[in-house]
Amino acid sequence: MPLLSPRTRTPLRLTAAAVGAVLLATGCNAAAKDGGSGGGSGGEGGGKSFTLVTPDPVAQNEFLKLAVSGVKAAAKAHDGSQKVFQSSDTDSRQQNVASAVDSAPDVIALVGFEFADIVAQQAEAHPKQQFLLVDACTKKTYENVTCAVFREHEAVFLAGAEAGLLTRSGKVGAVDVLDTPQFRRYSEPFAAGAKKVKPGVRSRTLFVGGQSPFNDAARAKDQASTLASGGVDQVMAAAAAGNTGVFQAAKAAKAKDGKGFRAYGVDANQCLTSPGEVVDNVLKKTDVAVEKGIGQILDGKGGTTVSYGLKEGGMSLTGLEPGIEGSKCLIAEPANADVLARVKKLRDDIAAGKLTVDDPAA
Repeated sequence: MPLLSPRTRTPLRLTAAAVGAVLLATGCNAAAKDGGSGGGSGGEGGGKSFTLVTPDPVAQNEFLKLAVSGVKAAAKAHDGSQKVFQSSDTDSRQQNVASAVDSAPDVIALVGFEFADIVAQQAEAHPKQQFLLVDACTKKTYENVTCAVFREHEAVFLAGAEAGLLTRSGKVGAVDVLDTPQFRRYSEPFAAGAKKVKPGVRSRTLFVGGQSPFNDAARAKDQASTLASGGVDQVMAAAAAGNTGVFQAAKAAKAKDGKGFRAYGVDANQCLTSPGEVVDNVLKKTDVAVEKGIGQILDGKGGTTVSYGLKEGGMSLTGLEPGIEGSKCLIAEPANADVLARVKKLRDDIAAGKLTVDDPAA
């Protein structure tokens, strides 16, 4: 069963805002229909009805595509219908949520912190409408709002273990967006995982900061280059849209000395856009959260916050998922089979409660 946790705002949703420019389409018209950028898409069904609202265009955004898969799976499981409203900015998000409420589906699912305030307003105005907020939560508790959050630190720990087993310099690091407890979920457990498998490993974290910490690829690239110049050869890329800068730094460093450093992506498979630079990715399974969250609400167990980690299948690594052979991730190389075997054992221990990963945001 999913673990219930205190209601809290989620830590960074690294990809839904942007995995990188190539993963997002341009702006959308909230009035478009039938699979258009802002309109609804989906089939008719005789059972329950569900509407998913995304904060950005789905396009090739793997993080949001998972959420779409989740609402489709829920519709199939409950012999129902589903619609997807894709947003592009604050105005279209508000319009899409209002349109979803007007159609009064059994559950409205929304992905991302961008919807927290909007959902709070709508939940108060429409107490009979059920909402599922994924990867975020409202500040106040509402009986008609169910939140699905993630224990990112568990999967980040596993990525750190991979780094510890693969490092040659004995130095690992992270490029993180901000120096806050929530965002350190993407850096401190990475260091802890590395030290678990190789106690002598040293770690260092640099933060993007500045006026645009979530979108500053240039700053993220500089920070990654600084880590590399200090001997770090395994870097956790937790810089949101700035991850593209980290991967660029990895490519440049390899071109310079033939070695460079290797990076680890977040939320979706970032190996696909930076093959040869990314070892593995910390996956946030929005499909699991959407499908299970809808089922929870229909079972009359809404109004709570559910935490998804390794045990619930809400967090994982690309290297631990089916289809790793086509992932383009370095962890899929035959030489890394023993590394994956060690990491699978750690995953099983965490899921079974035999190993606890400290949560910086606790």
